[in-house]
Amino acid sequence: MLFKLAFRNVFRQKIRTAMTLVAIVFGVSSLILSGGFVQDIFVQLGEAIIHSQTGHIQVFRQDFIEKGSRQPDRFIIDDPDAVARGILSQNGVTDVTARLNFSGLLNNGKRDLAIIGEGIEPDKEARLGTYVNITAGRQLTDADHTGIVVGQGVAHSLSLKPGDFVTLVMNTADGALNTLDFEIIGVFQSFSKDFDARAVRIPLDAARELIGTAGANLLVVSLERTKDTDTVQARIDEALPPGTDSRNWHQLSDFYDKTLQLYDRQFGILKLIILIMVLLSVANTVNMSAFERLGEFGTLQALGNTRRQVFRLILVENLVLGLIGAILGAAIGIALALLISAIGIPMPPPPNANLGYTAFIRIDATTVAVSCLIGLGATVLASVFPATRISATPVVDALRQGN
Repeated sequence: MLFKLAFRNVFRQKIRTAMTLVAIVFGVSSLILSGGFVQDIFVQLGEAIIHSQTGHIQVFRQDFIEKGSRQPDRFIIDDPDAVARGILSQNGVTDVTARLNFSGLLNNGKRDLAIIGEGIEPDKEARLGTYVNITAGRQLTDADHTGIVVGQGVAHSLSLKPGDFVTLVMNTADGALNTLDFEIIGVFQSFSKDFDARAVRIPLDAARELIGTAGANLLVVSLERTKDTDTVQARIDEALPPGTDSRNWHQLSDFYDKTLQLYDRQFGILKLIILIMVLLSVANTVNMSAFERLGEFGTLQALGNTRRQVFRLILVENLVLGLIGAILGAAIGIALALLISAIGIPMPPPPNANLGYTAFIRIDATTVAVSCLIGLGATVLASVFPATRISATPVVDALRQGN
């Protein structure tokens, strides 16, 4: 009977109900859209980092991340093929590619440029690096034994283009000087502007010849699904030989971690602002509606209803209103998210990045549920003060107010 009466009262006050529903629907749909936009940033940023630089998981000698950037030759996995076979045997792993890091000088016949380089398995890297954009020339392949691809910043600094020849000068693992001539195959643009300003990539065999080793610094693991990263990493860690370690993509990317924290805080503030906005909007209409019906509530008490029953009736009316508003808001928010995603939102490159992207609104079940709870909670909370005040009003005063 309480809910039946609450439904009748909600739809009896059509104008007040409509005003309240607009506020709730706006708040809930806004949270769904903004939350879906933030979720899309997290997903696309993560995929860009994975498929342009880190892969899902990297395996290396212990302390390589902390100490290996200056002397990568001291942190060589001597038998990377055997380790790679063990990793490939794990469920969820699709591919493992080896990388050999080095640093040196790149000479175009006129001047030198200090670079950081990677010896790679070209065909495997092409499958992994779907977010690496070739701006000139083509991708490196396994057939390009003396080919090299350079970052956009390197190409600009040395005025390089596909077909040019360069000399790579570097030290071997024993400290001797070694050089090798390469032909520019392509110019690439990755997610990171800083990386492109200094990076070159050559075939793994050429890097091994220059450094004088048969090993690799990194084994980069690709997975079937990004969401399985932590689970697969735990299994890989159990199978790794002594002296090796692993890191997943978000452990390797400080930029992603800081971006995640920044947007989480911003979205948290946005949720608080929308909660307050809905609370104030609903409180205004609920307060006006409740006090206009003061005589009605006085009559209920005169007929034998207790103050607690009147209090509960007002709360249940707003609970019903909040549920309707939350459901409508979720439906409108999801519909708008699908419409906007069908069109896409062109976005400029993030800070320290080269590539812009098309943003979408992701429909996330958690975000939808939280948005509905905020809309519902704000509506019920807004009714507490008027419900308390009205239920505490003496019956005589309430009846007099109705007249």
